[in-house]
Amino acid sequence: MYTEPDSSMITILFLSWRDINAPKKGGAEVYTHEMLKRIDHSKYRIIHFSPMFEGAKEEEIIDNILYLRKGNELTSILEAIKFYRLNRSTIDFVVDQCNTHRFFTRFWVEDKKRIFFIHQLTREIWHINTKFPLNIAGYHTEDALLRLSKNDYTITVSQSTKNDLIDVGFNPNKVYILPEGIEFEHVKKEDFLAKETVPTFIYVGRFAKYKGIDDSIKAFALLKTIYSSAKLWIVGKKNENYIAERLKPILDREKLSYGDEGENKDVTFFGFVSAEKKLELMSRSHALLFPSQREGWGLIVTEAAAVGTPSITYNSPGIVDAVDFGKAGYLCEKNNVLSLAEFMERVIINKDEYEQYRNRAYEFSLKFHWRNTAKAFEDFMEVVRKG
Repeated sequence: MYTEPDSSMITILFLSWRDINAPKKGGAEVYTHEMLKRIDHSKYRIIHFSPMFEGAKEEEIIDNILYLRKGNELTSILEAIKFYRLNRSTIDFVVDQCNTHRFFTRFWVEDKKRIFFIHQLTREIWHINTKFPLNIAGYHTEDALLRLSKNDYTITVSQSTKNDLIDVGFNPNKVYILPEGIEFEHVKKEDFLAKETVPTFIYVGRFAKYKGIDDSIKAFALLKTIYSSAKLWIVGKKNENYIAERLKPILDREKLSYGDEGENKDVTFFGFVSAEKKLELMSRSHALLFPSQREGWGLIVTEAAAVGTPSITYNSPGIVDAVDFGKAGYLCEKNNVLSLAEFMERVIINKDEYEQYRNRAYEFSLKFHWRNTAKAFEDFMEVVRKG
């Protein structure tokens, strides 16, 4: 039930370009919702403000959080300003969640009320995901735009991002790391599912080049020249255009068969699956492939570890934190296909080493749950309130 506010409650306005029900929601939106739904709602009143999307309600309550939606990705900034000015006296803090898009609260919210929230910097992703001239403009203005918030209390999710912010000019004493979390309870070791009888690797995530799906398939193709029975599972909402334009040429060139679940192919596209099915597939796989160029953290790495599966990752900001800098996962020295394939082969050959990584990954994952994230947020708010 939604708690109606009273004068003793602390009202926090969260601003974001997407919310938990948005069609293009990602890890940042999940993080925010899972954290906020677990805080003490007798103490905090949360209002989440974001753009409208097709089929959405302008106002709804989800898990005791009031979700408001107005405008589009550009006009929502003006709508947020109008909403704040109408309700300024009842809003104690405003959180500007930066995910490329931001609300520029530096120019319309008082210093003492502002909080900045960022998962990761964009950096090289501008050149991977966008075309000229937007990539050049985005890359060269990122630092200047970030500095608008350098004096604000700031939330992030990893030491990697905190270091990036400090390099830009943020005050290290005002940047707080709130840990990532998982929603499910950790599986006991004795309840881990049996691994597949043939070497099986899994990629879970979006069909985006910077996420590493292309490199995952290329590395798997190298492995197949040695282990012909190996399998690659790909889990995530299908992007048929991306498959046709980017992945099919790789698959055809490497002579890899591919198909949907139930077909005995080298590469299986499962598409979108339930949370339970995702955990089952990860648990049955020998390792998760996560060669992303940059992340806030890499929550899928923690989820895989929690069901007994270590990850092979690139040495990239955010992901290095998720594998505890190589102690809780296989961390490539060089971010290339060959290094990824070599670790895949080590998973198969060196069984003792594999069990060590598997156990360390699982033990590291025990530190992370959304309950801990919510507690860290409340502790952070106590620091902010005291100034």
